[in-house]
Amino acid sequence: MYYKKAVFLAVLLPFFILIPIWAEYSESQDRYESIADYLNNIYGIDDNAGLTTFPILNIPMGGRSEGMATAFASIADDVSFIEYNPAGSSMLPKSELAFFHNNWIGDANLEGVAYAVRYNNLGLATGAKWLYLPFTEYNIYGERVSNGYYSEGVAILNISYNFLQSYYFSGLSVGINLKGAFRLMPDFTDNDDVVIPGSGMSQSAVMGMADIGFLTRFNLLKFYGSRENNASAALVIKNLGPPALDEPLPTVINAAFSYKPIRPLIIAFDFNLPINTMYPELSEKPYMALGLSASITNFLSMRSGLMIKAGSSRVSIGSAITLEKIAIDVNYTLDLLTQLRPMNRVSIGVRFDLGDGGRKLKAEKVDELYILGLEAYAGGNHTEARYYWEETLKLDPRFNPAKEGLTMLNNRAALNERIEDLFWLD
Repeated sequence: MYYKKAVFLAVLLPFFILIPIWAEYSESQDRYESIADYLNNIYGIDDNAGLTTFPILNIPMGGRSEGMATAFASIADDVSFIEYNPAGSSMLPKSELAFFHNNWIGDANLEGVAYAVRYNNLGLATGAKWLYLPFTEYNIYGERVSNGYYSEGVAILNISYNFLQSYYFSGLSVGINLKGAFRLMPDFTDNDDVVIPGSGMSQSAVMGMADIGFLTRFNLLKFYGSRENNASAALVIKNLGPPALDEPLPTVINAAFSYKPIRPLIIAFDFNLPINTMYPELSEKPYMALGLSASITNFLSMRSGLMIKAGSSRVSIGSAITLEKIAIDVNYTLDLLTQLRPMNRVSIGVRFDLGDGGRKLKAEKVDELYILGLEAYAGGNHTEARYYWEETLKLDPRFNPAKEGLTMLNNRAALNERIEDLFWLD
């Protein structure tokens, strides 16, 4: 009980740190009134912010990844990976279908959908998200002269492959996202409040880009027994492509690391380096994100995170309830943009577990055959042991313990032949 309470408190740590600061700086009108201003005093304002196009690329769909303040590139173990690391699909535990809703700012909303499937070491995924907000223009008399919706959308196709995977090594996963984005602007008026036909299309755009990601997992200072790796590292380049209407895309290089010191707790850290591909000297300042995730019970998990970004920091907390094949993710985010008062928003995601394609049953059968071979070897029945280990490798050619067992049998047989030859010489 005390163990679970400690994990729960660790997940809430970002809030425990920042809420007293917020209270202190909100007591007086003469002081800054939000955590954003406090953080800006430390990290400064980014004069190069807002120089890139397609802001939808920086808005998360939601899910567990947003609950960890987007520190997710090295975790990438659910369908949210599609926004953070394209290499995640070939290491995905199960196929998933997910729907997301995020009420972003004011009347701006974002809808998202993602689907991912894995075939052994090959991962495939697709996703899309759509940002929309009402656009209404009035003249000096308060009469509506133009209206519609400003909207942006992104469609994603993903493929990845896990190279060098074996019993002792999780492999190196390499993935790519091919993305197409659009921006639609309603027609607006001239100085005489007359709608200009086609003016919206002049500000609209269609763009293509790509993400490239690398992911590997390994054991590091592991203090519990489990076959799973407890650490991960990732490197990702996102939104790599040519400018759109003479404006650069929000290209970012991301280096990430996650660590699982105890079974229910994951700590993740992402370092992001924005790159202005048109004018590198106008690139935004680097920023970072720290996320915590914990399994409280078999059906309840909690997560929290802190993103530290000049002029646009955020604190998030979320939870997920898993019922049979459905997981419901709910996140609350304190979004600290450059304004006096913070904006609070809620996102929700629903993930459907579509199964693992029989991988778990196959792994259990592999383990069973290998253990039967060990039992046969211990009983001195080497022929039977060889049979079981060969059958093991038919199911999983990369199951190294079975290879080692066969090598041991082959060496033993060679040694027996050598001994027999010596007897014949005598």
